[in-house]
Amino acid sequence: MQTEHYIAGKDASLESSIATMQGKLAALGFHVEERSWLNPVDGIWSVHVRDRDCPLLFTNGKGASRLAALASALGEFFERLSCNYFWTHYYLGDQFARRGFAHYPREQWFQPGANGEWPEQLLTPELHQLYNPEGTIDAQSLVDLNSGDAERGICALPYVRSRDGASVWFPVNIIGNLYVSNGMSAGNTQDEARTQALSEIFERHVKFRIISEGLCLPDVPEQVIARYPRIAAGIRALREAGFGILVKDASLGGEYPVMNVTLLHPGDQGCFASFGAHPRFEIALERALTELLQGRGLDALGGFPAPGFDLDEIAASPNLEIHFVDSSGIVSWNFLGDTPDFEFCDWNFSTTTADDYRWLVDRVHRAGHDIYIADFTHLGVYACRILVPGMSEIYPLDDLEWENNSVGNAIREAILHLPQLDDDECADLLETLNELDLPDQRSVAELIGLAADAGSFWSDLRVGELKTLLALAIGDEAAIREGCEWVRHFEQIDAGRRSVYRCIETLLDLGGADGHRGALGHLYGDAIVASAEAMLRQEQRFFGIAAPGMDLKGCDTHRRLLAAYDKLPR
Repeated sequence: MQTEHYIAGKDASLESSIATMQGKLAALGFHVEERSWLNPVDGIWSVHVRDRDCPLLFTNGKGASRLAALASALGEFFERLSCNYFWTHYYLGDQFARRGFAHYPREQWFQPGANGEWPEQLLTPELHQLYNPEGTIDAQSLVDLNSGDAERGICALPYVRSRDGASVWFPVNIIGNLYVSNGMSAGNTQDEARTQALSEIFERHVKFRIISEGLCLPDVPEQVIARYPRIAAGIRALREAGFGILVKDASLGGEYPVMNVTLLHPGDQGCFASFGAHPRFEIALERALTELLQGRGLDALGGFPAPGFDLDEIAASPNLEIHFVDSSGIVSWNFLGDTPDFEFCDWNFSTTTADDYRWLVDRVHRAGHDIYIADFTHLGVYACRILVPGMSEIYPLDDLEWENNSVGNAIREAILHLPQLDDDECADLLETLNELDLPDQRSVAELIGLAADAGSFWSDLRVGELKTLLALAIGDEAAIREGCEWVRHFEQIDAGRRSVYRCIETLLDLGGADGHRGALGHLYGDAIVASAEAMLRQEQRFFGIAAPGMDLKGCDTHRRLLAAYDKLPR
């Protein structure tokens, strides 16, 4: 009889979990392949998996064994399928945006007030105050990026408040802008998945506080680490490989279920702080350790930033966001001090998944926050998404006003028809881009929610270059010069196109190619000179690209993404 393997915090064997998820994925039409494995030291495994037909659907898993890592990766794949997270940054196209429902059958659509007021049916008065304290955010900003359907209104999903069972409508736009993947989980049981989701929320909340305040954590005594031989072996192996490994209690005096493992690299003085959370000490510590090496071999542990002294910079949103993405942000020297701000606490808050979940809920409520839960069972595996307003946001609340991801909704159609625009439409689009005051380096594909094909015109088109092309289309010399200068200093654009812009600049300075055609040909090549001249004469526009249109014709990567979305049963 085959032995089954169980790990703490999971309500089924690893073999059973893996078989269930693999079977259901295959039945849905997803072909999830294991693309790479890493086992840099004993007791630390990680794996990268992705869908064969749509490589944008990928996840990473980690664990103390090969089976645990694979179960982790498949669980994350299911949570991202169930919560539609794989598509959260992308436009769904007319075929989905205008169906009876764009996201889920239970969604509802709400119309903004006549003067941009938020519909009263959305959220609660307290949440209105949290998200829009000054009342300055127009309700149109709540139209989601994925449907982009301003006429249809604001798409919202029901979340249940755990305190009293009340159902509250959360705009999809708020979830996508502020919470991203935080608080999503899939599991063998409801308690298991919800425990994981809340643990993740605690991990990031406490981590951000520790980093932003430069708190110094107490060391975990070696005799405590020795209770967990497998974890101790992994830590010992990393130290024997030459790294400084600090094991810290991040519970802030026994208040939170969080642990920390920090790596110090003697070769480049880099510092990498990894956190893990769970109501059980051992699980939290193991997660902090395996997170440290997820997707990394021992030879890939260099290049992290050195500790810093400027706490304002360390506490700033961009640095905290980097810590969320891959934990590679800066930490303070205070964090590495010898005198901790808290005493070590030998904590353990629970022993079963049911108790795990109850403890976490109670801890959130004691902190004065509410928990909102959406359950997803339509794929045959339980998944959930949990929001804890005021605690689980990844991005600043004012991003709804200043960095809203739906800003591209109003210009998506024009951009997707770019080569078909007449002069007036080009001028209008250029004016709108200037009014939106978008960073010139911002990706146009990201702005409109397009999954660009690698190596295509769209893959590296930036707002600054788009404005330059529009200026060329309408013959606005001042804007052409300004744009060409920007391109000259921005190197992350196709080298061939950059040469054309440099040639355009030269032609403007020379007053034309006549009299210098030979030298220009030697410097740029005849084809580039001809292209630059044609663009200045407005005979060639936008490098001759075809218009994808709203059906995204010719955008293979995006169409694969939509084909994957079409596989999901509702």
